[in-house]
Amino acid sequence: MSETPSNTLQYRFDGPEEAPVLILGPSLGTTWHMWDRQIPELTKQWRVFRFDLPGHGGAPAHPAASVGDLATRLLATLESLGVHRFGYAGCALGGAVGIELALRHPERLASLALIAASPRFGTADEFRQRGVIVRTNGLDPIARSAPERWFTGGFAAAQPAITEWAVQMVRTTDPGCYIAACEALASFDVRAGLGSVGVPTLVLVGSEDQVTGPAEARTLVAGIPDARLAVVPGASHLVPVEQPAAVTDLLVRHFSTAWQPLPEITTGHVVLPAAAPRPPQAPGVAPPQPAPVAEIAPAAVPPQVQGSPDPYDTGIKVRREVLGDAHVDGILEQTDAFSEDFQQLVTRYAWGEVWHRPGLDRRTRSCVTLTALVAGGHLDELAVHTRAALRNGLTPDEIKEVLLQAAVYCGVPAASGAFRVARQVIREETTPPE
Repeated sequence: MSETPSNTLQYRFDGPEEAPVLILGPSLGTTWHMWDRQIPELTKQWRVFRFDLPGHGGAPAHPAASVGDLATRLLATLESLGVHRFGYAGCALGGAVGIELALRHPERLASLALIAASPRFGTADEFRQRGVIVRTNGLDPIARSAPERWFTGGFAAAQPAITEWAVQMVRTTDPGCYIAACEALASFDVRAGLGSVGVPTLVLVGSEDQVTGPAEARTLVAGIPDARLAVVPGASHLVPVEQPAAVTDLLVRHFSTAWQPLPEITTGHVVLPAAAPRPPQAPGVAPPQPAPVAEIAPAAVPPQVQGSPDPYDTGIKVRREVLGDAHVDGILEQTDAFSEDFQQLVTRYAWGEVWHRPGLDRRTRSCVTLTALVAGGHLDELAVHTRAALRNGLTPDEIKEVLLQAAVYCGVPAASGAFRVARQVIREETTPPE
């Protein structure tokens, strides 16, 4: 295991040093041990490189601001090891990193496998709401619900040791890094760029995945010109753990046949030896037989062309990030010819200009906004911006302090109503789902 500065990632190598490098990327809340069951077979042909996300698996807690930031840190780590070209397989967030590499650094990528991945993971609201819950309650609620997101019910019941391992893996993640990863996924959307992915791609998904299921997988296959789809029956989101033999077989077949040769100008790669690896921690269970796999041929679609942004585009993006898609969609659905100019004004000026200015961060702007709304007695807007403050990183205790400060300068009656509204919003937003 390596020493990891803030611009690199914690990693380990397995397999012969002279073999081509194959990278395995983890999903949010997991460690490199999610790939333990693939290692014996993959290391027969490849030098397997696994990495931990920041704050996961004991890695240093240096939060990453975006999926692109994670890809940059991965490349910096590989540069330090002399690895210039590689195959890449990633699960969920790890798959997003793979797409980012294919779009931004195609010359580095020989072949790609995307597992339980999507060009856009749910909605931004969902991931920012998850961040609010973690910031308020810690990771325990997310950890306890992980098995039902990751595994089918039958697997979770039959494999209690693996289920508990999954819970503990999430529970020991750094909360700040987990929240940052949620923010990274909230802003990740590469639907318009899929046509630019130029390497052979396997898109692999569990048939029972309720997080990023077959519909999202087919979107990837339709958008990536040289992509094939493999559906693993009887598996949910963390398919490499639930159906390890089937996933291993698919990866071996894909990377054995689709690996693109090095360009003539490339001299190859050098792999430096890593420190002794940590022993695998995932509970050992007998590997299941490979599940039957259905494959379909790709259907390519041309990439969309994005126009250059204008102030309204910037404003609507910021407005959605701060207030949430559901709230903004509700406003826009009610907008008619009479109110359209007003909504244009608000979006362009308040959100595209003032909220977008770099002089204050969003936490500070939320504090200012809450105080101003208390002073004006605008309790409906106060509810909206209390939700926004939680999304922008304020804790309930910090919101309480803002309202106490406002009580001194805006008056106790105004603050009394504000406390009543904010308390209800905080209860709604920070109560973990059952």
